[in-house]
Amino acid sequence: MDRLDAKAIKTYKEIILILDQCIDDYLFVMDLDKDIYFISPHAMKRFNIPSYEFSNSLPAHKKFVYEDDLEMLLSDMNKLVSGKKNFHNLQYRCIGKDGIPIWINCRSKSIKDHDGNVKYIIGCINEIGKRQVADNDSGLLGEMSFKNFIYPINEDIKQGFILRIDIDDFKNINENFGVKYGDVVLKQVGNCIKKLLTKNQQLYRIVADEFIVMDVVGSKEDARALYNAIRRSITCYVESINYDIYLTISAGILDFHDYPNKSYNSIMQWTEFALNQSKTNGKNTYTIFKQEAYQEFLRKNKLTKELHKAVNQQFKGFEVYFQPIIDMKTEKIHSMEALLRFECDEFGKISPLEFIPLLEESDLIIPVGRWVLDQALKAVSMFSNIKVQINMSYVQVLKTPALNDILNIIKNYKIENNQLVIELTESGFIESNKNFIDFCNGLKKENILLALDDFGTGYSNFHYLYNLKPDYIKIDRTLMKNALSNEYENMLLKHMVDMAHSVGVKICIEGIEEKEELERIMLLKPDYIQGFYYGRPVSLSVFMESYEI
Repeated sequence: MDRLDAKAIKTYKEIILILDQCIDDYLFVMDLDKDIYFISPHAMKRFNIPSYEFSNSLPAHKKFVYEDDLEMLLSDMNKLVSGKKNFHNLQYRCIGKDGIPIWINCRSKSIKDHDGNVKYIIGCINEIGKRQVADNDSGLLGEMSFKNFIYPINEDIKQGFILRIDIDDFKNINENFGVKYGDVVLKQVGNCIKKLLTKNQQLYRIVADEFIVMDVVGSKEDARALYNAIRRSITCYVESINYDIYLTISAGILDFHDYPNKSYNSIMQWTEFALNQSKTNGKNTYTIFKQEAYQEFLRKNKLTKELHKAVNQQFKGFEVYFQPIIDMKTEKIHSMEALLRFECDEFGKISPLEFIPLLEESDLIIPVGRWVLDQALKAVSMFSNIKVQINMSYVQVLKTPALNDILNIIKNYKIENNQLVIELTESGFIESNKNFIDFCNGLKKENILLALDDFGTGYSNFHYLYNLKPDYIKIDRTLMKNALSNEYENMLLKHMVDMAHSVGVKICIEGIEEKEELERIMLLKPDYIQGFYYGRPVSLSVFMESYEI
């Protein structure tokens, strides 16, 4: 093997071509005299190589070998070419067709001529990051087998379904009982599924505790029935081991009748999305994939990226608007509420109801909230006789030194502490949380005013009035509208106002849009009114032009 002539190398190339569709690995030969690199043609589908045969071989590696690994590879290959070593065995990363690095292991041997000069290098490349074709622990075929089943299909899959199953909280089993016990559980779950399958169904273990059932003829109704049967089978297994552990499963279902498809990537993305919806909905259930929900999910992801970009570009696209709040005794502006707005090229103007939850989920509300605070206090510093009300997210309170941020910005703009009203939406907080309690007490100590927003909806409790001692409570438009249309609701709202007044808390009713609404709601004797009737949210410049303060 140490001596091969040109005829033998030609034969070796022919063998590579013959075996190209028969093996997953990639055979190659380098002809150093001709400076030619020849590799199994199917490598072109996987790696970013110019062709399966190309010249200028070592320098060409710069185009398809991951930059961080290139120097290590070329150093080792040069030793092989120079004859300093005879065998090369190295793990490094190549760039895939999609630009993502792929871990490989390359083994090769130098072939010398009669004078001892290296003339050829032959070897084999195999992927070491590739998922297994089969799983020995569960005895099931793996993801690569599933992928290989999907890929050869030339036309859309128009019938059948995929049931993607995940064991809920499986990591707790591994943590509490050990990985070996977890492997036993995986095998038993696999058995529970296998015994229920028909001849038209095939089971695969994808990753960790996930399984996929591929059905080539059934419907989503069949998928639902199979899921429920698997749940019952797993319950029987749990009972058989005297509840040493308790198992539940979540699932995502893709129905090819509704969504014909031949793309492996979209199949995996769609079923993962449906499975994750089941997890979000409380686990131990199934979700049938719907394109509308998936598109909403993609929009959410894209919008989150736009929000990240806006924050990184000095809050480009964000703007703070202001809406007047009227003192009903004087009928003059008592304060203005700062309201965040967002607009971007990709989506245009976005409703706060859509983008603010995304800011909170991504923690971007922390820098954005601090920026809003700065903009709002800068605005109120231009006035001496009104206040500014600012919504503060529970994320800011629980994850940042929010009170310190407030005090620093107040000091920066030299305004009075009681010109600031912090609005907290009670449904976002856990009253017993120490950070929350400390924050509210800190506001009181610093003479910063506190308002509870959307009072009387969601999770509200009247003992907030006594425990938190807010300066204001705000009643939203929904509760106000109900009170105007229903005598019972009107009585409840009246009692709410009376109770607040009895403990020295002032009432602001939001959402007043028409004169009739104002006249009727005034019978309840609120302290403040906010709504389109007195003014819509506008930019600071428009606010200053529109109102005499």
